[in-house]
Amino acid sequence: MSNPEGSESSHFDVVVIGGGPGGYAAALYGAAAGLNIALIEKGKLGGTCLNVGCIPAKELLETAAVFRTVQHASLFGVNAGSDGPTVDFSVTQTRKQGVIDTLVSGLTGLLKHRKVTVFDGIGQVTSTGATKAVSISGGRSDATTITSDNLIIAAGSVPRTIPGFDVDGTSIVTSDELLSIQELPARAAVIGGGAIGIEFASMMCDLGTKVTVLEAMPKIIPGVDPDAAKIVERSLKKRGVDIRTGVMVSGHADVDGAKRVSFGDDQHVDVDMIVLSIGRRPFADLLGLDAVGVPVDERGFIPVDDACRTSVPGVWAVGDIIATAQLAHVGFAEGMVAIRGILGEDPRPVDYLNVPWCIYCHPEVAFAGHTEDSAKEAGFDVVTSTHKFTGNGRAMIVGETDGLVKVIAEKTADGRAGRMLGVHMVGPWVTEQLGQGYMAINWEATVDEVAAFIQPHPTMSELFGETVMALTGRALHG
Repeated sequence: MSNPEGSESSHFDVVVIGGGPGGYAAALYGAAAGLNIALIEKGKLGGTCLNVGCIPAKELLETAAVFRTVQHASLFGVNAGSDGPTVDFSVTQTRKQGVIDTLVSGLTGLLKHRKVTVFDGIGQVTSTGATKAVSISGGRSDATTITSDNLIIAAGSVPRTIPGFDVDGTSIVTSDELLSIQELPARAAVIGGGAIGIEFASMMCDLGTKVTVLEAMPKIIPGVDPDAAKIVERSLKKRGVDIRTGVMVSGHADVDGAKRVSFGDDQHVDVDMIVLSIGRRPFADLLGLDAVGVPVDERGFIPVDDACRTSVPGVWAVGDIIATAQLAHVGFAEGMVAIRGILGEDPRPVDYLNVPWCIYCHPEVAFAGHTEDSAKEAGFDVVTSTHKFTGNGRAMIVGETDGLVKVIAEKTADGRAGRMLGVHMVGPWVTEQLGQGYMAINWEATVDEVAAFIQPHPTMSELFGETVMALTGRALHG
């Protein structure tokens, strides 16, 4: 991270507070448009996603995938040894850190190439008048004040915790600590069955940890189409994960060298590690916003309009600090919306209903648009089509046939399927297959239009084409 040369005060077109996806996307996009940009980051460039979120989590999940593949190699006639595979998790962590370091280095170089001035320290807003001022403390840019015409707040989020569950980094952890542990526990309780919790449960169970998932909602991964969520739950249970839904965690105690977690109606489980995975909260704590009139709501989010503008002229907010989907790619989009607003380009707002979602558990989940239930709640008369991977040639070749593709379409006046409203996938590599479904939803394509496209064979993605084709009434294999 650079330490800018010059006086203690410098003026910029835009100051961005936070170097995560929303912040660095805004900086790079603005610099590409010719704006003079300053970026303030108190930790490592890349923020949560790159350092303690998306990238390290997917690296560990890939280790689990490799382990699964070797474990079942004999099904393909490949002898992996009579004793079976083992995992040296320290090597896994070294590889993970290498990937992170390479990406951080690349991002640092890209910001430098775009002539973005990067300040190392904590940014606190001290003025939001016609000229915005931010003081920087700590780090290599300590005791620096910079000013700008516009301010983008992209301070991100931190893991939520539960009262009474004090994080110690060993027996009680959040995602921050779990992603850096050097040895997996024999038993773990994952508190929270959302996307992050299920990814952790999937990774740990595949690598030998006995996992219990405790979720307060009636089902795991709320928001996912129930048909997809059922397949993930069935797969996890088949691999030994104990899933308890509709239960509240009430506390924990040390019993015989273990953590006894109490939940539900006088129930408990003894584990070696408690993983808190109940979401993330916006991190506006260090910004000093109360003193300068930038409002923060009761949940800690900065309220914005659909162009990411706060109620203070010239001040924008993007990423996890606002109450939108906490996804890195949504932060990218919001950062670009803010810059386009600063440039006076009247940007198109992010369509949050139709953004792509990806969950990297095994089997993977990917979706965009309405679920069947939400489409009906929105007043649509719908038709659906579902096809399973069990009959897909490519899925059979790789030995991963768990899963399905489900397409939700609007029913037209003549009873046929018309505009596509939602695409939901669960199964092998579906996070890499969602692209054409996402584009179809956002272009408001009809099933007839999409069914006309040729799908390559044999591929996983042809199941999407088959599912859409079935909605035209002329399926090949369904």
